[in-house]
Amino acid sequence: MSDIKVIENKEFHEERALFHEKNLLVKGCTFGTGESPLKESSDIEIEDSRFLWKYPLWYAKNIKVHGGEDGGRAGIWYTDNIEMTDTVVTAPKNFRRCTGVTLTNVSFPDAQETFWSCKDARLKNVSVEGDYFAMNCENLEVDHLTLNGNYGFDGCKNITIRNSVLNTKDAFWNCENVTVYDSKIIGEYFGWNSKNVTLINCSISSLQGLCYIENLVMKNCTLPETVLAFEYSNNMDVEVKGKVESVLNPGIGMIRVDEIGTLIISEDREESLATEIICDKIDDRQKEVDWNSI
Repeated sequence: MSDIKVIENKEFHEERALFHEKNLLVKGCTFGTGESPLKESSDIEIEDSRFLWKYPLWYAKNIKVHGGEDGGRAGIWYTDNIEMTDTVVTAPKNFRRCTGVTLTNVSFPDAQETFWSCKDARLKNVSVEGDYFAMNCENLEVDHLTLNGNYGFDGCKNITIRNSVLNTKDAFWNCENVTVYDSKIIGEYFGWNSKNVTLINCSISSLQGLCYIENLVMKNCTLPETVLAFEYSNNMDVEVKGKVESVLNPGIGMIRVDEIGTLIISEDREESLATEIICDKIDDRQKEVDWNSI
């Protein structure tokens, strides 16, 4: 940036306090009860500052945030090219419809309905507590994410996740082109109604997980405490180490697994079963599920 104006150690409480400002370095400032303090701003660097009220960075461009706290509800919407590092985002409904987002060492302790419909984003060393994280996002690169909250990544496209721990029910529903490496996923009903899901060196614990997926690839994965897996999933190339507690009516494809506790194939699917199951040990075979025991 050229001709940078520095604003340091000030408090702002009026609405649109720095509306449409450009080429600013904001250091150690507090933005209080006035809404939209940096709306329509561009080429702004923000260091060790606090946003305590609503809508601080809407319709902004070329923003760098380092340190500090974003406590503004619905804080960053419709903003392009934003980098945030070493920051705590304490309010829900943040980051909506943003493009070109880079988050590094950022924590979201109240991330309800956060990071929706964002595109071209990179997340590294990010922690999230809250439901419905990252709905309808596209083109995400994620490394070392810790997520505790249900319904993560619903309706996303073109996602790569590495080295992460995701404790999330109903994760990755209605998605397309998802690849997860070296991660741990815990949660019921993983991946329903999704296409092109690849899991490599992952651990997945799920009730009725990995069902209704089109084009499912799993390499060197484990499925501890996973029951009723693979129902109606098609075009599968699955390699699982260890035991799967139960498999229910899988679709077309191949499943290679060391042990299956219970293989459940309904009578109406026995003749049309199109799954090749390569397994050293199948403890039990059944024709129906005892739903009362689930």
